Amino acid sequence: MRAMVLCQAPGRLACMVVPDPRPGPGEVLLRVAACAVCRTDLHVVDGELPDAKPDLVPGHEIVGHVVQVGVGVERFRPGERVGVPWLGSTCGACRFCLAGRENLCPAARFTGYGRDGGYAELAVADARFCFPIPAAFSDVEAAPLLCAGLIGHRALRMAGDARRIGLYGFGAAAHIVAQVARYEGRTVFAFTRPGDKTAQDFARALGAAWSGGSDEAPPEPLDAAILFAPIGALVPAALRAVEPGGTVVCAGIHMSDIPAFPYALLWSERVVRSVANLTRADGDAFLSLAPRIPVRTEVHPMPLDRANEALDRLRAGEVTGAVVLVP
Repeated sequence: MRAMVLCQAPGRLACMVVPDPRPGPGEVLLRVAACAVCRTDLHVVDGELPDAKPDLVPGHEIVGHVVQVGVGVERFRPGERVGVPWLGSTCGACRFCLAGRENLCPAARFTGYGRDGGYAELAVADARFCFPIPAAFSDVEAAPLLCAGLIGHRALRMAGDARRIGLYGFGAAAHIVAQVARYEGRTVFAFTRPGDKTAQDFARALGAAWSGGSDEAPPEPLDAAILFAPIGALVPAALRAVEPGGTVVCAGIHMSDIPAFPYALLWSERVVRSVANLTRADGDAFLSLAPRIPVRTEVHPMPLDRANEALDRLRAGEVTGAVVLVP
C-alpha cells in the first residue's frame, strides 16, 4: 500500500510503498476512505510530541470500510463503515479504566502516534475503539468528527453549564464546537489570530455573537473559555476574560509554556483545567448528537500524497475548517 511515513527529519513525511498491514486478534483491517489532518498530527510530525512509533504513519481521524476482521471480532463485519479516533487502545484493567476514565490510562496507545494511523490506503485498528459512522455524513465530512468533534465536545462538557463561551483558536475543533454550543442555546465568542478576518467572518457565519483577535477583550465577560490554540500565553488572557467562578479549559494535547501571571487572575474561584484524550462514551454521545444538530463540517479534500502540503497549510494558519486526505 501507499503510505505517508515519518522516517526523515522532523517536519516532513515520505510517500512510500510499504507492506499491507494485517489485523491481529481483536483488530479490524480498514480500507481508508478519508483521514482528516489534525493539529496533533502537526505536533507529532514536528517532534513536539516525543517518542512516536518508529517509521510512523500519522493520522487519527480515520473513516474506513472494514476489509477483514481479526480473531474474536464480532462487533463489525466486512463492508461496514467505521471511524477510528485518537484513543487507540487501553489496558482495561487499571483504576482509571475501571472507573470509566480510560482517557487517563497509563498504558493507553494512540492512533497515529503509538500505532500507525490513517495517512495510508489501509489501516489496522482495535475494534473495541472504533465507532460506527452516522449515515448522515459522507466519508470526508465525517473524518473531522473523530477528533476535532470528539475532543471539542469533551472540552465543551468540561465548561459545565456556561452560557457565554469563548473559543480561542477558530479551527477544525472550534468550528464544530460553535455549532454544538449554539444548538444548546449558548452564546459563542470567537477569538482568532489577530487580524485574521477570514476566520472571524467564518465564525460569525456559524453563529458567533462576536469574533475578534486573541489579543482583544470580548464585549462582555465570559462564563468559560476553551483554548484550542496551543499557545500558553492565551491562558492568562482567557482568565482575564472570564468572570469570577469561570473556567478556562485547555483542550490541546500540547501547548507552549504558560507564562507567569498574577494570582489575582485566578482569584475568585476561577478554574484552569486540561482535557486529556477522550473516552468511548464521549464518542458514542457525540456521534449520536452530531446528526441531530446537524453538524456541518467545513472540509477541504486533498490527495494522500499531498499530506506535507496539508500540514504546511495548517502550520501557517491557512486552513478554515479541516483538510481531509483522501487516498
